[in-house]
Amino acid sequence: MIRAVVFDVGECLVDETREYGTWADWLGVPRHTFAAMFGAVIAQGRDYRETFQEFRPGFDLTEEREKRAAAGKPEWFGEDDLYADVRPTLAALREAGLWVGIAGNQTVRAGGLLRGLDLPSDLIATSDDWGASKPDVKFFDRVIEATPAEPGEILYVGDRLDNDIRPAVQAGLLTALIRRGPWGTIQQRDPDADSITTMRIDSLAELPEKIVKFNADRPGFHSSAGFRWVRSGIDAGQRVAASGTG
Repeated sequence: MIRAVVFDVGECLVDETREYGTWADWLGVPRHTFAAMFGAVIAQGRDYRETFQEFRPGFDLTEEREKRAAAGKPEWFGEDDLYADVRPTLAALREAGLWVGIAGNQTVRAGGLLRGLDLPSDLIATSDDWGASKPDVKFFDRVIEATPAEPGEILYVGDRLDNDIRPAVQAGLLTALIRRGPWGTIQQRDPDADSITTMRIDSLAELPEKIVKFNADRPGFHSSAGFRWVRSGIDAGQRVAASGTG
């Protein structure tokens, strides 16, 4: 049964089109050229950061982030960069009684931006906060530690098989693969997209109904009550302590 849902950030909650466009501007290359190279690097199974190396050998992403910030052009995203289904879905899941978390490979700065959006969630955490990054299974160990549910009761939602789904499965979590963004599109025909995922979705809006169906045959579920019952075993004090956000 699913008691908690934890979301990846980039291309799951946040449309990164503008952000990568600003990186193309920073590098001084046309945006469509950067996007084409980005897709080629992903399709070849390489680390997306190698895209920068194609245009500027020796490129240090951490150093360049600092340079951008010093130049008054820091990485940034806001309300307009959220996918349209994000707020309604997170709100619906919480209203229905599920514990909702957000955890992805993001900088401390990005974590602050996320918290500033006041999204309906019980937890917001980043890889920089935890000192562990996907696809390292240690990242998902931290997800498990922070979530008031057993590993097999946590659904991790992400757009990448390599960074999100495979390591989450290895850690014992349930998974939902969303088909959007570069990785979600390029990796959609990989056999693992069907064989190892708990569910596949094209929109976050599909989650509430799919979770209800998944839980329907589990002991303790009563369709007349929806799935509000899932919070019944979660102590409120533990929930607040785990979130750190209230």
